[in-house]
Amino acid sequence: MVIRRLPPSRRRTLLSGLVLLAVAAAVAFGVWLQFGERHALDTRYRAGDPAPDRVDIEASVQRVDAAGRELVLRLLVTPRGDLAEAGGISPAETLTLQTAASTRGDLTFPAHSRISTVDVPVTLTAGSITDYPFDAYDAALEFGAVRGGEAVPVRMTLSNNDALFATSVEASDEDGVAVFDLGLERSTSVLIFAVFMMAAMWALAVAVLIGAWFLLSRKKGLTWPALGWMAATLFALAAFRNTAPGAPPIGSLLDYIAFLWAETVVAFCVITVVVMGMRAEARLPESPTPA
Repeated sequence: MVIRRLPPSRRRTLLSGLVLLAVAAAVAFGVWLQFGERHALDTRYRAGDPAPDRVDIEASVQRVDAAGRELVLRLLVTPRGDLAEAGGISPAETLTLQTAASTRGDLTFPAHSRISTVDVPVTLTAGSITDYPFDAYDAALEFGAVRGGEAVPVRMTLSNNDALFATSVEASDEDGVAVFDLGLERSTSVLIFAVFMMAAMWALAVAVLIGAWFLLSRKKGLTWPALGWMAATLFALAAFRNTAPGAPPIGSLLDYIAFLWAETVVAFCVITVVVMGMRAEARLPESPTPA
């Protein structure tokens, strides 16, 4: 069987086609990922009693603070029917919004007073930020309403506005109380970026290792451009690591998988090349001094 080689022009054409195909696939994947995450942010979860005389609650997750183990929930409370004045701008009687223990206190809206949005902290359970970027958390949300000592129906809508986290929600209605079991994990884009960072850190560390092996095996001595590149990589890795979305603290899984090991490899290579380079330079004959 005779294998014929493609002429250079055909090889260049084939290579250009493969490059264009790879670029198109990457762009298509990015567009698909962006639309998927946009759809997740636009998703609304609803629970509660749709009775005419009720309290509507529009709730949105504004920010998840994994280090502080809490999320910020923005609420807009709107009474309906006989509970409202001026089309829901204010309650006809003093209205109390009862919450779960994780929300840290009930909310009271005085009668005839305009209701504005309010941000409330909610405690996160389970999970740890040291598992970044694979950390996941839970939160329990419960909202009921009381007017004049009597419970009134609640209908609640929940959404997520924090693009760094993806949510999974189980919504239910228990005796007029809206209940949401909320699960939070890093969004797909954050996971992809974090994995890319880890791969890039290891690639840079391996590149420095190969460069150090070349210098040592060829006994190049103190090659200052190469040493400058290696030392710059040592500090560039730290700056690169600090761009991780969500600002994970030192000691997270990201560090133990890639960053700390990459820094160790690069630092070892720099020190080894300097020490062995000095020894190689010491063995070189001194150039004669001109008369």
